[in-house]
Amino acid sequence: MTRNSFIKNAKEDIKKNKFTFFVYLVLRFFVIVSLIMAAIRGEYENVFVCTLSLVLFLVPSFIERSLKIEFPSTLEIIMLLFIFSAEILGEIHNYYVKVPYWDTVLHTLNGFLFAAIGFSLLDIINRNPRFKFQLSPMYLAIVAFCFSMTIGVLWEFFEFGADFLFNKDMQKDVIVHTINSVTLNPAHQNIPHTIDNITSVVVNGKDMGLGGYLDIGLYDTMKDLIVNFIGAIIFSVIGYFYIKGRGKGKFAKKFIPVIEEEKEQKNSGQ
Repeated sequence: MTRNSFIKNAKEDIKKNKFTFFVYLVLRFFVIVSLIMAAIRGEYENVFVCTLSLVLFLVPSFIERSLKIEFPSTLEIIMLLFIFSAEILGEIHNYYVKVPYWDTVLHTLNGFLFAAIGFSLLDIINRNPRFKFQLSPMYLAIVAFCFSMTIGVLWEFFEFGADFLFNKDMQKDVIVHTINSVTLNPAHQNIPHTIDNITSVVVNGKDMGLGGYLDIGLYDTMKDLIVNFIGAIIFSVIGYFYIKGRGKGKFAKKFIPVIEEEKEQKNSGQ
């Protein structure tokens, strides 16, 4: 892409939706400020996170140009806010620790968004005259759900890999007061042994003062997948009824991209 065509495309994007562009500029400004502050403090990992966020901000526009589609402004703004909330607020400003249920809300939204994206991509193929098959609304909904859950599972793989290989703690610990363990069965039988009313954990002879047993990631991982499941189910149901009514659902339209050729034909027919 030449410099002139890039500028032309940018002007067209601004003209299409000024509010989306305004949100993009504001978020980009805060990311750049965070990047500069991180660089001054020598926090190079946070510099990388900020740089990654700036790159991710460009992904929606890149997808639009590559697939010749147009994202609804609602979907694009939510994607930008999601990236900012997860990377800048969550990772750099510690909202995952400071704000209750921050991670849970983002994982639920992640399930919803990726179901919307998976549904939209398949729906675009379904409406393309070059393909000789037509998929049913139920099939589209199931594939959207599976796509979202696959992304969720791959993300949990990434979190485990980061924890295992680089000594991170992306799969956060949870304090529990009851465990069922075959390993701790005093008779060494394959029968779960229940230990309840746990009030302390001793590590290397030192009481950690936790007030319970320290689960190292299982609860967090399963909670993330469950809320991803909920978000995926919600959009899959919405998408199913949207296709059944072929575009009559006003809410679903805010999350389903439009093929540029279809939009031009619709506008020319008016």
